[in-house]
Amino acid sequence: MNKLLTGINILVTRPAHQAVNLVDKIRALGGDPIPFPVLEIRDVEDVAPLFELIDHLDDFDLAIFISPNAVDRAMSLILNRRALPLAMKIAVVGQGSARELKKFGVGEVIAPTTRFDSEALLGMAELQQIKGHRVVIFRGDRGRELLGDTLTKRGASVTYAECYIRTRPDTDNAPLLESWSKNAIHAVIITSSEGLRNLFEMLGESGQSWLKKTPLFVSHERISKTAHEMGCEDVISTDSGDEGLIKGLLDYFGPRVRGGVYSQETT
Repeated sequence: MNKLLTGINILVTRPAHQAVNLVDKIRALGGDPIPFPVLEIRDVEDVAPLFELIDHLDDFDLAIFISPNAVDRAMSLILNRRALPLAMKIAVVGQGSARELKKFGVGEVIAPTTRFDSEALLGMAELQQIKGHRVVIFRGDRGRELLGDTLTKRGASVTYAECYIRTRPDTDNAPLLESWSKNAIHAVIITSSEGLRNLFEMLGESGQSWLKKTPLFVSHERISKTAHEMGCEDVISTDSGDEGLIKGLLDYFGPRVRGGVYSQETT
């Protein structure tokens, strides 16, 4: 395999349990991934409301899983108590969630095939004539309301099931800031607007100034907008998922690596 990312130090900000595949891909291409999670995923403290809802899943026509974390947390709880209702349809926002569902034996899902967000799912034919349907949305705390609000306007009865909590990690930033001060951070990967805001807070004023000048690879236009609003100068939008992020890195850094040496000068 061509080592097209040789000499590139890339900050990977995904939650630790979701970063392994991306880290391995970067390393296989000769890059140096630097894990620095900006989100920590925790179980909800009180699972009683979730158990109550799971026990009454037969009352719902459609279950929507917002993220792979929602799939992992919710399906683990569901299958420890019961089987999924045969008549209930399953929908997801992205292909990552669809892949996670396959691990639990669920292969037939409603899922966007191009853009992977709530807007894309809402645009699908299966979610248009939803009046009178009961919908449960499995998500984390403080999730976006767009999906539920829109389905409610279309006449559905929507119930939220918060099955995990997102928190900002308490991480020592000193080693990272030292690397940045030596120009040893060449790229940053961000996969959520919340994660970007957490990173800003975790870095402090000096780190924020370096971040704003570092190439920032983001997997959604919404994150790109947030990054520009926060003053980031070099924001590269990529396709979603690990493959999209890797392609974005290769397109950007490939021409800058010559003979195994990375040059920060634009070619």
